Amino acid sequence: MELIVDTEFVIALERERKKEQEGPAKHFLSRHRRDHFFITFTVAGELACGRSVAAKQAWQRLCQPFFIIPWNPEIPWIYGEIFRELQADGNLIGANDLWIAATALSRNASLVSNNLRDFGRVPELNVISY
Repeated sequence: MELIVDTEFVIALERERKKEQEGPAKHFLSRHRRDHFFITFTVAGELACGRSVAAKQAWQRLCQPFFIIPWNPEIPWIYGEIFRELQADGNLIGANDLWIAATALSRNASLVSNNLRDFGRVPELNVISY
């Protein structure tokens, strides 16, 4: 199964690594050893904004366990469809979350996130909490 993890998941995983403890993110990875894990170009960008990864090498280490899904022409179209639908319902979510959701939908992948409040609004997006 193809699983896309959100920024929150990567940060949780990094905190667990730094504290040398097993937590929800590591447990999730161990339960899904046969799955393929990805991040979107948007998640990579959000991670690059963090103060703890001001050095490019630190950012690369954070992203390294995951394949970064690049932009493709289908993603912005899906982004627009989600935007129009959520806006019409008065349930719009943040732009970066829209990009992440659109990328997941473009690949028919599930999204790993504890942000069910926002991602749960996106029709047909399979969100798996960790």
